[in-house]
Amino acid sequence: MKPEPTTAYVELAGGKNISFETGKLAKQAHGSAVVRMGENVVLATAVANPEPREGIDFFPLTVDYREYTYAGGRIPGGFIKREGRMSEREVLTSRQIDRPVRPMFAEGFKCETQVIAFVLSADTENDPDVCGINAASAALTLSDIPFLGPIGAVRVGLVDGRFIVNPTYTEMRESLLNIMVVGTSEAIVMIESGAKEVKEETVVDAIEFAHAEIKKICAVINDLRAKVGKPKRKVLLQRLGEKNRRAFSRRSRYPEASEARKLRPCSRPKERVSRRSAGRRPQGQSQAREVLRSPARALFPRPGHQQQAAS
Repeated sequence: MKPEPTTAYVELAGGKNISFETGKLAKQAHGSAVVRMGENVVLATAVANPEPREGIDFFPLTVDYREYTYAGGRIPGGFIKREGRMSEREVLTSRQIDRPVRPMFAEGFKCETQVIAFVLSADTENDPDVCGINAASAALTLSDIPFLGPIGAVRVGLVDGRFIVNPTYTEMRESLLNIMVVGTSEAIVMIESGAKEVKEETVVDAIEFAHAEIKKICAVINDLRAKVGKPKRKVLLQRLGEKNRRAFSRRSRYPEASEARKLRPCSRPKERVSRRSAGRRPQGQSQAREVLRSPARALFPRPGHQQQAAS
């Protein structure tokens, strides 16, 4: 008997509903979630390599958001019936997902991670970018990837003096405020906003209004994690490589060499230098080289020096 998918619903202010579903699509991914808002359907998957990537000092995260034409019931016209490269809107939406998600991973996690959000269905009333951020958050939270979420995202508009959560395209044409707020149940992670000369107090009230709705979304995702979530991986901090270990040991054995590296030749004014003085080295540079060579000469003496010492 196949396991049935798990679904959860959240009702936002103004009667707007968002549904989260997992366990039906993309079962081979480490985490997947389908988010619906109106007629918009977005599938997000999260996959991470089991082994960390060595030799890097950054987190290798890739986020892709794709809006294929089949989501609107169309097929690309012309001779080539294929999708093209990512549009500017898709690139900007991918960055909207990446920015709030990237700082929420456990410290020291260096495994290759991919988060892909596909728009399976799109209507002409609601913007699917909000669903993409929430779907990515749900997929990462339900997976075994050490994601310190969840996060929630809402868009807030201002029409006729009242705030509207996740406004439609028609409402956005009349709105004086367009602000995207992403955060956890405790704090705000990212804000993107645009306004038509509204007061600062209005913007602050919109952020507080959005955070109250974000708490509802985070609570629903946490309920899903309690039901079908996977246990998180343990993050092991990487040890220093052999090259870095030798560099640190050299600095600890010869502290005078590290101090000599800080010396710099005296700055000279830009003027003509005679041929006789051009071949001379600055005094500070020669002293630094002598300090650096002294430990090496003690460890690795030249053959001629050994014969002189023996005689």
